[in-house]
Amino acid sequence: MENKIYLPNGTEAQIAVYHEPQIEEFRNPLIQALPPMVSKPEIIEKLTRMPPFDPSERNRDSWVRVHLLTRLYDIFTVLPIHLQVWEMIHSLLIQGYLARNPFDKAYKSFVQETGKRIIERTYNADMSFNFRSTASAGTLIGVSGMGKTTTVNQVLRHIPKVLVHNEYNHQHYNQIQLTWVRLETPHNASLKALCLQFFMKVDEILGTDNFRKMVSRNLSTDFMVNSIAQVAQNTKLGVLILDEIQNLTKRGGNQLIDFLVSLINSAGLPILLVGTPSSYALFEGEFRIARRLSGSKEVLWNALKYDKTFRLFLEGIWRYQWLRNYIPLSDELVSAMFEETQGISDLVVKLYLYVQQFSIEHGLETITPEIIRRVANHSFRLMKPMLNALKTGNPYKIAQFDDLRILNAKEPTSSPIPAPPVQKRTNVAKKDTKETRPTTVVEKPKRNVDYREGDLRRCFRIAKQEDVAPETVLEKAGYIDDMTFWTDGGNR
Repeated sequence: MENKIYLPNGTEAQIAVYHEPQIEEFRNPLIQALPPMVSKPEIIEKLTRMPPFDPSERNRDSWVRVHLLTRLYDIFTVLPIHLQVWEMIHSLLIQGYLARNPFDKAYKSFVQETGKRIIERTYNADMSFNFRSTASAGTLIGVSGMGKTTTVNQVLRHIPKVLVHNEYNHQHYNQIQLTWVRLETPHNASLKALCLQFFMKVDEILGTDNFRKMVSRNLSTDFMVNSIAQVAQNTKLGVLILDEIQNLTKRGGNQLIDFLVSLINSAGLPILLVGTPSSYALFEGEFRIARRLSGSKEVLWNALKYDKTFRLFLEGIWRYQWLRNYIPLSDELVSAMFEETQGISDLVVKLYLYVQQFSIEHGLETITPEIIRRVANHSFRLMKPMLNALKTGNPYKIAQFDDLRILNAKEPTSSPIPAPPVQKRTNVAKKDTKETRPTTVVEKPKRNVDYREGDLRRCFRIAKQEDVAPETVLEKAGYIDDMTFWTDGGNR
């Protein structure tokens, strides 16, 4: 039976079909209309995306095969961390709806009262109502290039964005349910810009005119903030996804953080925050957010390690090979691919594409560690400083690049396997370093900082080493004039 309909603005929606809840607390139309919980094998099957491939395509002309290489970007190989993201998003949705049962008298009274106060412009997010939010925030913080946004979008594809309710348990229930909305944090952390983006997105999905009302009436940001809470309640919004949250570290970010906390506490709206490692320090220093996060899911996503998870990822794309003669994946090739990408999945896919393109265009029709290194050296020139920092494993060098900061995950994102002999020795070295870290962590970065030519701090270091006044070194380096020239009346 077809259960899809189209809203007047053309948006595809799904007629709510209620599943018998596995837990009594889930007896709520907003929860029962969501896709039922599935097992891990079913999640893997749903998330996996494999574009078409025919081995006979390897016999096509060179220019055709080069164009076929772009199919590599359509592959989605499921890794353990993708299952964590799936479970986190579904958990946020369900937990947020627990306290928002539309047939609960206390909740209905809360919605009516807040709506009335917003219209009268007397609503305040800090007001005390007979409503206890069950919503929380989730965080997905990870290294750039690991596919955070792609993974979130892949999970959301399996959650109907709009559900239409007509009748529940033989009771009339006319309601449009908006399960999720995804926004991007404004580059300047502007709260007003985020509010307007929210209204535009909701209007685009449901065909409403919230944005026009806000702009034409020149309403204040405070009114917009309160209106978002009302729209979230009216549309039964399930979760708000906020990407690029590293922008919150900019000036004005604190105001936006206050807004997010009020949505969780007062409106009962779950929020998923997605960003790079540079945003993690924000939450470490914000108790309000940290308290809300303490009981929710946190996924920290580092680059892949040289282990079976990296090989699993590589095997997922390796069969998509358009060389005349198929080259099997060997340990040497795995090692070379990891060495040149340091486990950043986006770079792995791109390097595999570039290597095949190079081999096809130069008539080599093969893949070797030497070709991998040659292509990487040419294609990743701008990435060299970052990749070299990752190769050292030195946290101080890696910390120079905010998007690469190593996160200490509470849960492992991959399962380690015995590494090659060289890697084992490296691991031992890392272990020894870790044991002696308490005595070196403070002094080591100070001793090893190598200021470049032209850096004034270099002069102050030399002055300290030679036990002379800093102005003496600055004068010798030509940064300042000889003061005796002026004290002698301009005569040398």
